[in-house]
Amino acid sequence: MGEGSVGNSEHLPRLRLDELLEELQVRINAVRGTRDRVHSLLEAVLSVGRELGLPQVLRRIVEAAVVLVDAEYGALGVIDEEQSERLSQFLPVGVSEEQIEAIGPLPSGHGILGELIRHPEPLRLEEISEHPASYGFPANHPPMHSFLGVPIRVRDEVFGNIYLTEKRGGQQFDGEDETVLSTLAVAAGVAIENARLYEESQLRRRWLEANAAITSSLLSGIDETRVLELIVDHARAILGADLGVLAVPLDGSEDLQVALATGTDAQAHRGLVLPREGSFVGAAIAASETITSADVAKDPRITAGPPRWAGLGPAVAVPMGTSDGVRGVLLLARIEGAAAFTHAEAAPLLGFAGQAAVAMELAERRRDAEQIALYEDRDRIARDLHDLAIQRLFATGMTLQSAVRFVEHPEANERLLRAVDDLDETIKIIRSTIFGLRSHEGGPAVQGLRVRTVRVIEEAVPTLGFTPALRMEGLVDTDVPGPVRDHVVAVLGEALANVARHAQATAADVSLVVRSGELTLTVADNGVGTKDGGRRSGLRNLAERAEELSGGLTLDSPSGGGTRLAWRVPLATG
Repeated sequence: MGEGSVGNSEHLPRLRLDELLEELQVRINAVRGTRDRVHSLLEAVLSVGRELGLPQVLRRIVEAAVVLVDAEYGALGVIDEEQSERLSQFLPVGVSEEQIEAIGPLPSGHGILGELIRHPEPLRLEEISEHPASYGFPANHPPMHSFLGVPIRVRDEVFGNIYLTEKRGGQQFDGEDETVLSTLAVAAGVAIENARLYEESQLRRRWLEANAAITSSLLSGIDETRVLELIVDHARAILGADLGVLAVPLDGSEDLQVALATGTDAQAHRGLVLPREGSFVGAAIAASETITSADVAKDPRITAGPPRWAGLGPAVAVPMGTSDGVRGVLLLARIEGAAAFTHAEAAPLLGFAGQAAVAMELAERRRDAEQIALYEDRDRIARDLHDLAIQRLFATGMTLQSAVRFVEHPEANERLLRAVDDLDETIKIIRSTIFGLRSHEGGPAVQGLRVRTVRVIEEAVPTLGFTPALRMEGLVDTDVPGPVRDHVVAVLGEALANVARHAQATAADVSLVVRSGELTLTVADNGVGTKDGGRRSGLRNLAERAEELSGGLTLDSPSGGGTRLAWRVPLATG
């Protein structure tokens, strides 16, 4: 018995030593595991903080969370700024694209997800279906049981939530998982704030660059239509909009007309006349600030105008105003299902639209100043012609007339008298030119025929593809009555339109001659000639105009090719 007692006494210390060693090994493993987990957490925090773009930051957060707590599925939900009970974005991890398509629309904040939105505190569940807020999963959704969710705060405001389900190995999420995820959420809040600040600075830079480009274009004298296109194109590109519309006040009414539309379904908007009451652009004027809509197709403020919003969703509209009033409204829209315009995106739009409106106003005033300078220059030329040229020509004519009586040779006498007549005719032409220079004070109806003829040719250049040569002779502005002038302008416009449509010409000559009580308008081109009978039928209106004034129309093909149109009418004598 004594020997057995000694043997047992030696065995017991050895057992206690083994137990202590095993316990020490467990603690060492736990410490090592904790150390490794802390190291992983630090790596995740650094990884999240490296990104500057907000979409990349959000994706990196949820991917890091899944790895840290060994979850099979994860997601990050962003709370809607306008509707705080809903999610504006939902970024899942662990679910394939095929599964997402089979499940259908992504969650918007109901059930357990909504519970975390309503009560932004960490939530840990062993079985999702047993929670009172749970109402099941949609068809084709993978099975999920365990759940861990924590909120993400940015500057003490809840930005969104991290959702994790199905801890691998059939285990449950524990307190340590919750602590690790909560720590990651704090780091995520800082990373999100940094990404937001970076995006805002980038947005400001792009808005400033757009304003500079538009102002420079306006002040350089670029066509105003092109400037309007620049305004819409810059705004669409910066905010990622699918449709851009610019509406301007319609002269003489309270309505607005869509001057420009680009992008998705732009044709349905171009040229529309919209009332201020019952339209989205009108609501922006009434509000005098930026307005947004999550779904413009169902916006209650739109009660007038044809249906044109199908397939479009989020929209934003901003008035383009100056101290003198509203110069227009800029509207941007995204396709249905796209993310809504955030406050950070829409806020700079008002300043951009205001600066664009100011630039347009400055350009308009510059054009007015240039026009005034042109008119003043014309007045100076007219005054100089009247005071210097006419007086000297008149004096020369008087001198020649007085010299006639000293010339006995019949032919020399006749030549002197002919020179006096030529001087009188020249004086009449100069006076007609002076009248044309000063006719800018009236509208088109009272402007000289010279100015109106030049304008018709300038307007036809884009369609023709070339600039016709112009020759004018005689007292075009003084001897042609108003009604005849209107006919001449209409006939010239129709003749040039026929050249553009049918002649396939590369050059044309226009001649307007007033002589011996008759006006002759000639339009000749180097095109394909008059073989096309359809072209002749289009000239019936021109012939009727000539007959109405007791004149006539001739159309022939010169030997060198092309077509020559001559429109002649007599001028009434007083």
